[in-house]
Amino acid sequence: MSTSPATEKALREAMARLIAGKPRTTDGKLTKENLYREAGISRATMNRATEIMAEWDAYVETHGRRTRGESQRDAEIAELTRKLKAKTAECTELNRRLDAAATVIAALHHDNQALHEHLDAREGGNVRSLSARRGEIHDPQ
Repeated sequence: MSTSPATEKALREAMARLIAGKPRTTDGKLTKENLYREAGISRATMNRATEIMAEWDAYVETHGRRTRGESQRDAEIAELTRKLKAKTAECTELNRRLDAAATVIAALHHDNQALHEHLDAREGGNVRSLSARRGEIHDPQ
């Protein structure tokens, strides 16, 4: 027993819509249930369209059950995940550099303070900071 040309047309159009990711009456997943519902026929009628069902099975076997939209979404998620990992690695490296710079700045500040104390003790308290000296040069009083 075969199916009518109208049934075959409805199935082929439904298959094309599902594959294109443009369903009218279903959630768009590439399932046989969605195929017969999208075509507006019964499951039994769909099963009698053996040639179309073979094409459907071959397509699903080759391309999987994901729609184009799902494939695009998954590709976008994979790309965003890759970018996030790269940015996380970059942030980790910048934080490492920032910590190293803070350590060097703290050491230089400590050394500067120690030098000021050493010079102040050696000069008997006559050591003046450069910022105070700069004020004298620019302030002609």
